[in-house]
Amino acid sequence: MSSYFTDLAQQYIDGEWRPGTGSWDIIDFNPYDGEKLASITIAAVEEIDQAYQAAARAQKKWAATNPYARRAVFEKALRLIEEREAEITEAIIAELGGTHLKAGFELHLAKEFLRESIQWALRPEGKILPSPVDGKENRLYRVPVGVVGVISPFNFPFLLSIKSVAPALALGNGVVLKPHQNTPIVGGTLVAKLFEDAGLPGGLLNVVVTDIAEIGDAFIEHPIPKVISFTGSDKVGRHVATVCASLFKRSVLELGGNSAIVVLDDADIDYAVDAAVFSRYVHQGQVCMAANRVLVDRSIADEFTEKFVAKVKTLKSGDPRDPQTVIGPVINSQQAESLSATVEQAVAEGATALVHGTTTDNLVEPSVLTGVPAGSDLLRQEVFGPVAFLIPFDGEEEAVRIVNDTPYGLSGAVHTGDVERGVAFAKQIDTGMFHVNDGTVHDEPLVPFGGEKHSGIGRLNGETTVESFTTMKWISVQHGRSGFPF
Repeated sequence: MSSYFTDLAQQYIDGEWRPGTGSWDIIDFNPYDGEKLASITIAAVEEIDQAYQAAARAQKKWAATNPYARRAVFEKALRLIEEREAEITEAIIAELGGTHLKAGFELHLAKEFLRESIQWALRPEGKILPSPVDGKENRLYRVPVGVVGVISPFNFPFLLSIKSVAPALALGNGVVLKPHQNTPIVGGTLVAKLFEDAGLPGGLLNVVVTDIAEIGDAFIEHPIPKVISFTGSDKVGRHVATVCASLFKRSVLELGGNSAIVVLDDADIDYAVDAAVFSRYVHQGQVCMAANRVLVDRSIADEFTEKFVAKVKTLKSGDPRDPQTVIGPVINSQQAESLSATVEQAVAEGATALVHGTTTDNLVEPSVLTGVPAGSDLLRQEVFGPVAFLIPFDGEEEAVRIVNDTPYGLSGAVHTGDVERGVAFAKQIDTGMFHVNDGTVHDEPLVPFGGEKHSGIGRLNGETTVESFTTMKWISVQHGRSGFPF
């Protein structure tokens, strides 16, 4: 077992490792075998304040630090991840129930985003704009917002913490990170340890492991953070957005999805099957971009369905420590019970289970359902697990209508033999992202990532990250003399 679970089971505030003063402990369990990994006394409201105060104090000096010096911290953090990849992989498998495949996928992306953060330190650019007033010079400065609060989820906690934490720091901000209660080490204190060892000055990054039952809205209501970056459910995201708006804070929300992968009548069926199975079942389907719905043109539905079902039946479920395992456990018993209930509800509504996986503790085997009634709420909501809905359609117009018939709009994909037909289809879908002849699960450092409708507000990656964690300041200089009317 990784030493991370004994060494990092604390709060990290103002450059110090210490216990929280909250009224109970969060117990960190391995979702596969129930082994207790760590016990962490939660942070109370007092620690939330201390963390934000520390970030605010440290941020001023950090923002004034030469960006080339700031960049060196991220270069070292990247080297540390590469050196510690085996231990981090072990921690991802133990705390998340992630498979070796999933851990490799998450670490690869985390390193890519850190590589990009090395450049973010140098990215902000100012402008000088003309003025209609004689003698006036208009300067636009892009400056850090100050302090950013980051709330990360349980599914890709290492990646999604780094994805906000690293650029926010690189751009000259201080950060307070609140990881999900189910992944306090991989999503929280492990990130702090990496940056501490990389030479980040104490106080700039703080990690508070806590629960809203203890702190309420203190994390998002605190007056110091100017931006809250939240990744999680649309229900919680709506609350975060409401609180932030009432306090004139900026929120960046990456929320849930109900993505579809669409297979048109001229698609490469074998390739589309591979893309659809990956898009639905990667990390047990616990991915916001996962393809909940698989839409297939009725003219090829029989062949596609036969091949899709056959491939799903080959997916090995079990111990995520086994390199051959594709389907590990979901994060906790509530998720497992909810997924079992989803399958039973679909069958009760008249669906046919072409594959009906069993549930043992947190291990939920894959299910494939067809014939879910068109009016079922199941087709419009996010299903965060290894359950696929196969939906036949007659023609592109019907496919577009079905894909858009959901409150969500995060990702999606279409398969076709004609790329421009695919692009024309993609333009009709109300999503932030859509992919032609590929899967639905993608994230790249330079490309704006985010959703429409209930899938979020704002974007991250590339220039959109700079916009999210900085602000523009106008300073004008009058080199002559202005004339005033009185």
